Amino acid sequence: METILISLPLRYKLCLGMNKRKIGNSALEVAPLAFGCNVFGWTVNDTTAFSLLDAFIDNGFNLVDTADVYSIWVPGNIGGESETVIGKWLKQKGGRDKVIIATKVGMKMSPTESGLSKAYIFKAIEASLKRLQTDYIDLYQSHEDDPNTPIEETLEAYNILVKQGKVRVIGASNFTAERLQQSLEISAKHNFPSYQSLQPLYNLYSRDEFETPLQQFCLKNKLSVIPYYALAKGFLSGKYKTTDDSSKSVHGGKVTQKYLNERGLKILKALEETANHYNVGMATIAIAWLAAQPSIAAPIASATNLDQLKELMKSAEVKLDAVFIEKLNVASSY
Repeated sequence: METILISLPLRYKLCLGMNKRKIGNSALEVAPLAFGCNVFGWTVNDTTAFSLLDAFIDNGFNLVDTADVYSIWVPGNIGGESETVIGKWLKQKGGRDKVIIATKVGMKMSPTESGLSKAYIFKAIEASLKRLQTDYIDLYQSHEDDPNTPIEETLEAYNILVKQGKVRVIGASNFTAERLQQSLEISAKHNFPSYQSLQPLYNLYSRDEFETPLQQFCLKNKLSVIPYYALAKGFLSGKYKTTDDSSKSVHGGKVTQKYLNERGLKILKALEETANHYNVGMATIAIAWLAAQPSIAAPIASATNLDQLKELMKSAEVKLDAVFIEKLNVASSY
């Protein structure tokens, strides 16, 4: 297979080399953008996925985010498709130490497979490791809270996996500040590994859920934030400016219905004006705004072609002036 690589100016790579961000208090260091692999096994085939991952890694980025449940929502899929694609790519590409693999466990894979019980985590990680064709996961995340399993049991499972060398660092996704606090206290009490990151919904449009009170909690406890839906399902790229644009993707109708309103249009206007100033795409600015927020390690964004990926990667170079950050803050105020 011929791989098409994106050649960015050397300054991008130099910038990235000096701009790695630590995940919590762990040894993991990531470039300020994560590739969201939820599109693998869905809107991106293996050949394109390999080209995208090659370009991403070869241009200095290193955090690849997936989950065992991706992409179970596609008719005919059973879950694990995204991890399988990444595993094939890892086997072909090599250089495992250059890639930070983040995956997740806990969401429903089948009527009998979900949650954060010790038994299920042990079963799920073996399946993930097999699909990923690796013997360890850099960042293993609780995909969502499981109120039916004691926190102690979940963290004890992670403790065993860390000791076995199958997991380097643990993180959480879709947790409340209260449940995170309980988890950190239990980790400290039992000397278990503690969550070093949080993966919440956060972008220019969806701000309120994270900024109060999760943001302050993460800052206080030094949890690194890896926000998902960084582009609000593509809306913040400027792809959907009228209802007629809903046909541009498989979820375009839902995107326009949720985001195409007075506030959404104000955000797009501010994004476009800022993008014009920096001579980049709107998606680049949306990612750069997120990366400039306190506690953010690496926003997660997906791309289905190399042109999209190139725009996303430019965000690592763009340093927004305070006046433009404020412009975007005001336009997206809630």
